[in-house]
Amino acid sequence: MGSKRIRQVLDSHAASDGAGVRIRRIVGQAQHDLDPFLMLDEIRSDQREEFVAGFPSHPHRGIETLTVMLEGGFEHRDHLGHRAAIRAGGAQWMSTGRGVIHSEMPLPGEGRIHGFQLWINLPAADKLREPDYAQAEAAELPELALEHGRLRVIAGHHAGMTSPIGRTACESTVLVLELERGGRYRWSPPPGHRALVRPFSGAVQLPDPSASAGAAAGIASGQMAVLDGEGAIDITAGEAGAGMLLLSGRPLGEPIVQHGPFVMNTASEIRQAIRDYQSGALVAPLPDAR
Repeated sequence: MGSKRIRQVLDSHAASDGAGVRIRRIVGQAQHDLDPFLMLDEIRSDQREEFVAGFPSHPHRGIETLTVMLEGGFEHRDHLGHRAAIRAGGAQWMSTGRGVIHSEMPLPGEGRIHGFQLWINLPAADKLREPDYAQAEAAELPELALEHGRLRVIAGHHAGMTSPIGRTACESTVLVLELERGGRYRWSPPPGHRALVRPFSGAVQLPDPSASAGAAAGIASGQMAVLDGEGAIDITAGEAGAGMLLLSGRPLGEPIVQHGPFVMNTASEIRQAIRDYQSGALVAPLPDAR
């Protein structure tokens, strides 16, 4: 049986979004590098003034977002009247489809925040569907106790467990794995899936086939390993233990054209999305809607 191997390691970079909120961002070099994943943002701060301005009202079309909160929380509001708090340990999935206008603002009193937002591409056939949502509190997410850690299923299916957020368009699975010092976990993503390892605390060791036999490559917090091949990969925590996101999804292999919050397949579709937003039609019913 074969095994997964490191194809490349991407570094996150400092960026700002929303009302000037500082984040760490990873984007595929040519976007197809991460297909079906488009972008992964991390927000992490213990200074409320750094994130209190939040992410005021803004549009999306053509993507799914998955927000995972590790500490603190946000309140989501949108043009459809949805209003929900995403709290520590919980997650929210949103399929923007043809259009969503929403805001994400920090919950009152939160002095510390840590979380991620993942953008997942929608297939061309789904980009103009109606928006959809799913949300789960920490207690609702399946958890597997390990000998030297724990694993939580945030979205999708893994190890016989299914998250309440189980209906992503690209069969995506998102896991949070926490390992004690020297702890090890063998991860087997579904065949044919893109697979990514993104530590957020400590560092991990992954087998490095380009080095001598038995050698491993260190992946630090803030980096992300993009894996190739089929089969499993052994993930080992470093001296300080490690926490990480494990992401897998079925690549779409479709053209990607992005302009800010809009991700479509052609430049003309992007121009239409911009016109629709400017005219107010982004979130209006389609002409043939019944």
